[in-house]
Amino acid sequence: MNLNEIKQLIDIVNSSDLQETIIEEGAFKITLRKYSTGTTTQMIPTVPATPAAPAETSAPAQASAIGLSAEADQPSPAASGLIEICSPIVGTFYRSASPDAAPFINVNDSIQKGDVLCIIEAMKLMNEIEAEMSGTVVEILVENGQPVEYNQPLFRVKP
Repeated sequence: MNLNEIKQLIDIVNSSDLQETIIEEGAFKITLRKYSTGTTTQMIPTVPATPAAPAETSAPAQASAIGLSAEADQPSPAASGLIEICSPIVGTFYRSASPDAAPFINVNDSIQKGDVLCIIEAMKLMNEIEAEMSGTVVEILVENGQPVEYNQPLFRVKP
């Protein structure tokens, strides 16, 4: 079957009341389906379009935009003299050795080099994360039992 014959079959199906036609000729098989005109097809772009800038911004939108820029203007931890302790592995963060035990450290605790800060469970292995410097814990950035990624900040410490 050649291309002209296939085009003729398509025209016949389109002009008739047939919804589906299957034609077999030796090893060649073609199925033609006609969808009702009530259905619409939706084209989904593969490249995301850039959003158009709004002509006028409402007051709540302006307030949220101002709030976002205020957060971005905060100094980084390095600029404020704090050092971030990051996760060396992917796993689950635990503040204590067992659910009923006290946490290894809390905010405002002084730590020494070698102190255990937390445990990260990875593949059923409990890995103790130790302090690499002395200082004071200013912030704990992860909740107990939360999954953590490699190099994700866990603590902020003032040396």
